[in-house]
Amino acid sequence: MSVRFYMDENVPRQITTGLKLRGVDVLTVQADSRSGLADPEVLQRATVLERVLFSRDDDLVAIACALQQQGTPFAGVVYAHPQTVSIGNCVKDLELIAKACEPTDCCGQVQFLPL
Repeated sequence: MSVRFYMDENVPRQITTGLKLRGVDVLTVQADSRSGLADPEVLQRATVLERVLFSRDDDLVAIACALQQQGTPFAGVVYAHPQTVSIGNCVKDLELIAKACEPTDCCGQVQFLPL
């Protein structure tokens, strides 16, 4: 089973579209009717859906790191800084994660792009 992604509200549409064109299973917060949800709830929703959360929001990294320290399980977070990782590199690296990893590889982990 490949990794499925849950796209945070701040993720550019081009990343989501690029991944879908490459056969990656992605669901956006907007398509899930969860726009405006607070960051902790976004991460909780991704975990309930068994999807790795992709974000370009620093706050979500801090939340995930706090959960790691507490030993609280979550589905995983992949983070890319918006000013240092291009849209094309995000698509390429996320596709690699989706197709080369298992969901269990990402559980409770924070991964930073570029790979």
